[in-house]
Amino acid sequence: MRLIRAALIVAVIVAVALAAAGAAPGATPVAQTRITQPFAGVTFIDRTETAPRAMHIRIVQIDLTAPGLRFELSAPTGTREVRRETTTDFLRRSKAQIAINGHFFLPFPTTDSDVWVIGLAASGGRVFSAFETAEQSYAIVADAPALNIDSHNRASIVHREPSSTDGHRVRERVELWTALAGSAQVVTNGQVTIPEYRDAAHPAGVLTPGGPRSYSNANSWYAVVTARTAIGLSRDRRTLTLFVVDARGGSLGMAVGEVAALLVADYGVTDALNLDGGGSSSLAMTDPVSGATSLINTSSDNPAGRAVGSSLAVFAGRR
Repeated sequence: MRLIRAALIVAVIVAVALAAAGAAPGATPVAQTRITQPFAGVTFIDRTETAPRAMHIRIVQIDLTAPGLRFELSAPTGTREVRRETTTDFLRRSKAQIAINGHFFLPFPTTDSDVWVIGLAASGGRVFSAFETAEQSYAIVADAPALNIDSHNRASIVHREPSSTDGHRVRERVELWTALAGSAQVVTNGQVTIPEYRDAAHPAGVLTPGGPRSYSNANSWYAVVTARTAIGLSRDRRTLTLFVVDARGGSLGMAVGEVAALLVADYGVTDALNLDGGGSSSLAMTDPVSGATSLINTSSDNPAGRAVGSSLAVFAGRR
């Protein structure tokens, strides 16, 4: 697959750069890329970097044409829209191979088990959460685009149909089947597209200045360096990319713009969404040999990972 070869090239470039910097022969490199193929059509990339800071990144690239592949989003239940659970528990319960956290949710922070997810959500063809204007408008754009995977694994970015009064319909002629939304589309047609705050110099800005840290174009929520989760598509829509970077365990995290630029430059992503991050960032996998499930990244919340509003599960066959 083209993207696998690209990642291998990245690994070689890293090794050469370290050698050029005078690394002793046989020394363990501080920047590494390890690539495995644990399931049919799935490539797992475990990458560490030292610049511009220490970062531990996990990337899963999925060939959407692989036989036997399917996806599942956390289903609606409880007194609100969903019941929170860790991504690892969702993976274990659904008997999938991979799972990643998805939507932002409210209330937050909370000890409640039942919450509302923010933005479009569909599970098994049932649309249970609408496009919306979130109260965290300093971070989440109104009617944020969503990523939809139909029942035939055709994936695309979808947008709210302006005439839809309930916020459940999209402009595109697609089957809404498995859909999740984040805070914004941060890669659009191969370009990094970080949203701006509305002010005198940016009257068309889509974010509202303010929030808990007085966010603005000079102090953007998107520029905060922390744990991040993202999901993206290749130009031909045949490769789905899942991305998580940690802000614990020796990794210091990334700004959203850095995530978007890396996805474009190194992993062939042309459209991507920023999903819930910080303590919510979670990537869980099933060991292809033992069948044991575990959280692959280091959670900023607790060793088991945060109980989140939604997770996306990937079901893939053996290689």
